[in-house]
Amino acid sequence: MARESESGLPIEPVYGPADLDGWDPGRKLGEPGAYPFTRGVYPTMYTGRPWTVRQYAGFGTAAESNARYRRLIAHGTTGLSVAFDLPTQIGHDSDAPLAHGEVGKVGVAVDSLEDMRVLFDGIPLDRVSTSMTINAPAALLLLLYELVAEEQGVTADRITGTIQNDVLKEYIARGTYIFPPRPSLRLTADIFRYCTARTPRWNTISISGYHMAEAGASPAQEIAFTLADGIAYVRTALAAGLDVDDFAPRLSFFFVARTTLLEEVAKFRAARRIWARVMREQFGARDPRSWMLRFHTQTAGVQLTAQQPEVNLVRVAVQALAAVLGGTQSLHTNSFDEAIALPTEKSARLALRTQQVLAHETDVPATVDPFAGSYAVERMTDGLEEAALDLMRRVEEAGGAVAAIERGLQKAEIERNAYRIARETESGDRVVVGVNRFRLDEEEPYVPLRVDPAIESRQCERLARLRADRDRRAVAAALDALRTAAEGEDNVLYPMREALRARATVGEVCGALREVWGSHVPSDTF
Repeated sequence: MARESESGLPIEPVYGPADLDGWDPGRKLGEPGAYPFTRGVYPTMYTGRPWTVRQYAGFGTAAESNARYRRLIAHGTTGLSVAFDLPTQIGHDSDAPLAHGEVGKVGVAVDSLEDMRVLFDGIPLDRVSTSMTINAPAALLLLLYELVAEEQGVTADRITGTIQNDVLKEYIARGTYIFPPRPSLRLTADIFRYCTARTPRWNTISISGYHMAEAGASPAQEIAFTLADGIAYVRTALAAGLDVDDFAPRLSFFFVARTTLLEEVAKFRAARRIWARVMREQFGARDPRSWMLRFHTQTAGVQLTAQQPEVNLVRVAVQALAAVLGGTQSLHTNSFDEAIALPTEKSARLALRTQQVLAHETDVPATVDPFAGSYAVERMTDGLEEAALDLMRRVEEAGGAVAAIERGLQKAEIERNAYRIARETESGDRVVVGVNRFRLDEEEPYVPLRVDPAIESRQCERLARLRADRDRRAVAAALDALRTAAEGEDNVLYPMREALRARATVGEVCGALREVWGSHVPSDTF
């Protein structure tokens, strides 16, 4: 009897030519680095150089995170990826009542230019590529990064990296939104315009399916809803007067890699093919770089277990292999203890070593697209493409991604799939090693990394000193200019940059925008 994939598609015991009737491999696959990029976005892929090894890190204070970044770079990390704490992600300062108990817990606390300066102290921003997982206040963190680079003598046109800046998926799956969807899209368009003019080497958005997958989305849903969000961002930029080939080459994506290796490889191939056609045929992009779906991958945190955590090392290795076989451009490997607490320095180093073994001890990088022509993977790629396109049509029929989000369509679909996975796990039909089978009578003790609760009081003291030392009139005037821009049609990033330069805090800048745009209140109806 055939098994089903995570997306509900049949997995046959044997595949052969009969499963690909009417399939012309030359027409459909093409060559690596050529439209429709099924086989990868670059002709040589990893035979020329490996993917970017990017480790997601950040906790406690900026000084503590800076020390971790320096150690990661010393151990061979080629790109930084910054995790911010929850108050920063939702635009509140560390001394705000809503921030209590969350400061520095799931990432680093960044309240002001002073924190950003400490975070990247001694790290040359003209030589390091930095990804920042920040969405609703993405513009602020980009501007803080630019200001710190300026202090280092690095001009804006030389900094490289990515802001996630994908607020639509926050309404679908993650929840760290601030403003309603439509002003959030206005802010995204302002970021596109700003970066086109000032930071041409910066990736303006990382359109994310990862968090949808963590919420329970199937691979087909992950592709469909991520690319539907991508379409919404392209339409927003076009409506703002940008030419598609001016901004599309800087769009990037962010996907999960699960342990279901074959389907994950097929997912990446199908996503590239769909996006290439959307950009060329629907939006008329002429630059081949605008057709490329370039993406970062993170191994699946949701599949890590607190039980027998060392088994997660095996899971992460399989997931990382799926990402590499699928043609990722950069990769973060989770640490084996992340289901318990923040990673220790040793576990973070082991996660990094996993990538280095794949890059230097296996033969996977020696050839481009090793699975090309595999009956199983090509059939799965076709099946995922069909399933994703069907879901994308449903989103379009609902009025597009934003209208569908306002109706709760994507959220409801993902929740249904998450419920199915939970039922299968509870019944034992879905085996999770160490959880519902192959358990231990007694778990071995494990000492996790804990964040010092005193961090919150120290961060609040830093904020108090900053507010006492700065020019209050300059801050007030800069925030007034920001409100005026938000009320009109001017690009808000320019007055926002000057407010941050005057040492306004993240919470104050986001508060000024809340006064004009309001805050998002989710709907649970569909």
